[in-house]
Amino acid sequence: MENENDIKNQEINETQENSEQEQNELDNGNENQEPSTEDKLKETQDKLLRTLAEIENQRRRFEKETKEAFEYGGFNFARETLAVLDNLQRAYQSIKNDEGLKDNKDLNKFLENIEIIEKDLISIFEKNNIKKIKCVNEKFDPNQHQAMLEIEDEKVEPGTILQEIQPGYFLKDRLLRPSFVAIAKKKITETDENKEKN
Repeated sequence: MENENDIKNQEINETQENSEQEQNELDNGNENQEPSTEDKLKETQDKLLRTLAEIENQRRRFEKETKEAFEYGGFNFARETLAVLDNLQRAYQSIKNDEGLKDNKDLNKFLENIEIIEKDLISIFEKNNIKKIKCVNEKFDPNQHQAMLEIEDEKVEPGTILQEIQPGYFLKDRLLRPSFVAIAKKKITETDENKEKN
C-alpha cells in the first residue's frame, strides 16, 4: 500500500513540477514577446524614415505634375485649335478653286485676308512652341507620321514620304497630331508577282 501511495505522491509532485515549469516557460515567453526599449526605438526610427521617404516621393511627384501642367496644360486646346487652321486652309483652297468665283474682282483680296489670318495663327503656334512636322522627302517615321496611302515610285527609296495629306504638329517634344502622308513603295513588276505566288 505504501508503494502505491508513494507512487501516487510522486506522480502528483511530478505533475505539479511540470505545471510550474510550463508556467515559468509561459512567463518567460511573455517577457520575450515584450519588445525592449531599444527595439521600440529602432522600429519607430524605421517608421519615421519610411514616412519621410514617402513624403519626399510625393513632393517630387507633385513638382513633376505641376511642371507638366504648366508646360503642357494647353495640350488639348492646342490640338483642337489645329482644326481651325485646317478648316481655314480648306476654305482657302475651296474658294480659290471655285469656278464660279474666278471672275469675281474681289476674290484676290479675300484670299489675301485668309492668308493673313493663317499666317497670324501659325505665328501664334510658333510663339507657343507648336511646330509643324517637316515630312516631305523624309524617311517615314511611325512616331511622327501616319501612312494614308502608298504610291509606286522608282525614283525614290521605298518608305520615303512623297506627299503630305494633312500636316502634323509637335507641342514642344510631345506629338499633338501625326502627319498624314503618302509614302513611296517599290513598283511591283510581273516577275515579282510570279515570285510571290510561287
